[in-house]
Amino acid sequence: MANSTALGGNPVQLNGDFPKTGQTAPAFSLVGKDMKDTTLASFGNKRKVLNIVPRLDTPTCAASERRFNQVASGLDNAVVITISADLPFAMARFCSSEGLDNVVNLSVMRGREFLRNYGVEIADGVLAGLAARAVIVLDGNNVVRYTELVSEIKNEPNYDAALAALQAI
Repeated sequence: MANSTALGGNPVQLNGDFPKTGQTAPAFSLVGKDMKDTTLASFGNKRKVLNIVPRLDTPTCAASERRFNQVASGLDNAVVITISADLPFAMARFCSSEGLDNVVNLSVMRGREFLRNYGVEIADGVLAGLAARAVIVLDGNNVVRYTELVSEIKNEPNYDAALAALQAI
């Protein structure tokens, strides 16, 4: 079943099925800042916040990265992972220039199937091929405990709800 979101109020279709609460998150292999593949299993039994964004160099994505970076500094046995279409060195440059070092950034450059497997692949319009904005919280066994597919790509996610779900695990 395809999902949808909006960009500037205009409907945007997404490919794939967005994960549901209670299901096990699909495995993935994405590219880290060292240009090495990083899998979901690489994070072991840590609780995970997947902050999925189209591109870090947009105001909303940058705000989301900053907010989750701030929150991540105080988390125990948890990791915030930002996933985007940006190249790993561009993500590293952005975080370096912003002083953001508490979030793990991963690129879909060699893992584009992530977009469809997580139901966030923008299928049409000017952002086709990028990710819709979403937040998914996983427990230590990679079971989905919270999801938000942001209804308008230009809007920030509900940080409070995501963090409350993480704290409840």
